[in-house]
Amino acid sequence: MKKSIIGREQEVEQLRNYIASDQSEFIVIYGRRRVGKTYLIKELFYDKFTFMATGRENVSKDEQLLQFSYAMEDYFGESTVPATWTAAFRSLSKAIERQGEGPKILFIDELPWFDTPKSGFVSALEHFWNGWAYYRHDIKLIACGSATSWMINNIINARGGLHNRATHSMLISPFSLKETEQYFLQHEFNYDRLEILDSYMAVGGVAYYLSLFDKTKSVAQNIDKLCFTKGGELTAEFSRLYKSLFKKADSHILIVTALSSTCKGLTRKAIIEKSRIADNGKLSRLLEELETCGFIRSYIPFGKKKKDMLYQLKDQFSLFHLHFMNEKGSSGKDYWIKKIGTGEYNVWAGYAFETVCLNHIDQLTEGLGISGMMSQPCSWSYTPNKAVKTNDEADEDLKTGAQIDLLIDRSDKTISVCEMKYANGEYEITKAYHKRTEDRIRTFKKVTKTKKTVAMAYVTPQGLHNNMYARMVRDQITADVLFR
Repeated sequence: MKKSIIGREQEVEQLRNYIASDQSEFIVIYGRRRVGKTYLIKELFYDKFTFMATGRENVSKDEQLLQFSYAMEDYFGESTVPATWTAAFRSLSKAIERQGEGPKILFIDELPWFDTPKSGFVSALEHFWNGWAYYRHDIKLIACGSATSWMINNIINARGGLHNRATHSMLISPFSLKETEQYFLQHEFNYDRLEILDSYMAVGGVAYYLSLFDKTKSVAQNIDKLCFTKGGELTAEFSRLYKSLFKKADSHILIVTALSSTCKGLTRKAIIEKSRIADNGKLSRLLEELETCGFIRSYIPFGKKKKDMLYQLKDQFSLFHLHFMNEKGSSGKDYWIKKIGTGEYNVWAGYAFETVCLNHIDQLTEGLGISGMMSQPCSWSYTPNKAVKTNDEADEDLKTGAQIDLLIDRSDKTISVCEMKYANGEYEITKAYHKRTEDRIRTFKKVTKTKKTVAMAYVTPQGLHNNMYARMVRDQITADVLFR
């Protein structure tokens, strides 16, 4: 593997295995724009391509066919411009048949852009694969695209001739904290882990966003320049991002906007109320597309059933945009630097840090020493039933609502209750907060009637201030654990 590829160890291993297999492979690569899909494929196989073509956004069928013919000329010396996609793929198959032994790696980048209205592209691709490539055993077709809804509906979940024809699909996700740190180190940034965490909370691990950072500026200065300065490269990114992924993105944006209002997530019913999207199959498709792309996650709260499923926003940049950038455009000199430490900032930072923790749940469970056992991360909440009256002092806790944003139900008869707290220094558990936490745990035990041991865990960037309440906490997880 080339040194310039950061992370992606699992993806690299899988791709190499697919290319080395003894059958033809139809490999679908998808994910948000600028996440590094094309970069990964080119770095791995650029000098091994038998053919590579790239679709162009918002051009005609004739222009797309012309671009395809240029690629045919580059790789095979053929300059004829095909009149149809059937003729284009026919020319490609004949050119490949004249090649020697070994796997034939065909890379079609931005595949959805080739599918202009009434172009016949999908039908021609279907015939190329089903009628010729599949039976060759040596064709390795890699189809890549950012228009995820198109990739899902027309290739991965296709109902026509391409149904179940993709042999592998691979979502390329943003970098983890560890990979983000590797990126900054490789590009000679002098950021410590707390600064990298701050950058991740705002823009996540999208390779392109990180490439825009200036090593001579602090994280806060870079965010100011990119997100809140006139002409900043990320000021219009939110709209571009969703429109590149989804053909009709307005409804997707309504959903993530609704989800940005609460950390624990919303039920389907609450999403309908907040977004005003009708409760039908379209909503199910929208939620599936957002989850497939990694923007949201769905989970069943502790002690609940599937009908109580919650949907939770997990995309860092979307959360940041909707809290600070939405409809603001440029916001003046040093806007973000001045915002740090304000009440609005602290509310967002708490939510954003919890999202970072959820995006690194594997690292968190490793830090708890439970990575080798079955565990289920979820939330829990309780709202007292006002119709039920009790005079029993033992049931006093049941008169007050309670919420736990993250608990991990473990197979070792233990439940880890995780308090995720963002702080610039050591987080200090006060007497009042300790009592509030104890009350919540007591309510949780009474409501759920769990027989499992409930263990407190605090997840903080720099650990806990050493006082009597910190010494009562079973597990402490710092940012260093999240960087594993």
